[in-house]
Amino acid sequence: MNVRIQPTAQVDETATIGDGTTVWDLAQIREDARLGGGCIVGRGAYVGPGVRIGDNVKLQNYALVYEPAVLADGVFVGPAAVFTNDYFPRSVDTEGKLKRGGDWEAVAVTVAEGASIGARSVCVAPVHIGRWALVAAGAVVTKDVPDFALVAGVPARRIGWVGRAGVRLAEREPGTWECPETGSLYDEKDGELVERA
Repeated sequence: MNVRIQPTAQVDETATIGDGTTVWDLAQIREDARLGGGCIVGRGAYVGPGVRIGDNVKLQNYALVYEPAVLADGVFVGPAAVFTNDYFPRSVDTEGKLKRGGDWEAVAVTVAEGASIGARSVCVAPVHIGRWALVAAGAVVTKDVPDFALVAGVPARRIGWVGRAGVRLAEREPGTWECPETGSLYDEKDGELVERA
């Protein structure tokens, strides 16, 4: 199997790493995590226990992907992006005792095929990022993001649409959007965007 793991990376023996994946210095991949083939895990990135990652996913330097996150094929996670997993975070319980793993229920960030998460953005679980969506750098995502949506700000709001190429789409006529790079057409209806066949 063609897997490259740098000596300073920590990969738990129960983690599954797909063929052609590279894990760079100081990255940590925890127990029972599953990464597909052709992935790149950047320096200092963290993949939590049981996280599921598809093929050809890029986790840039210091990205933090906490369990039980699920990333589909072709997802890009920018430098220092964070996927949370506790909607009501507390270090201690109501009696002041330190909380442990069994004292709370982890909730997931899920990211669909081809979506990109910008540098230093935060996705606050539970939240779903749609197919080929683009989260701008520094955004804080607190609500689900539709397929092909371009979201930015704190909290993140849709400011446009993007196509598979990641380029902002141009509206050609009401409800019809075109990718200036590929010429692909998309139809908008009821706040959703779909590719034309």
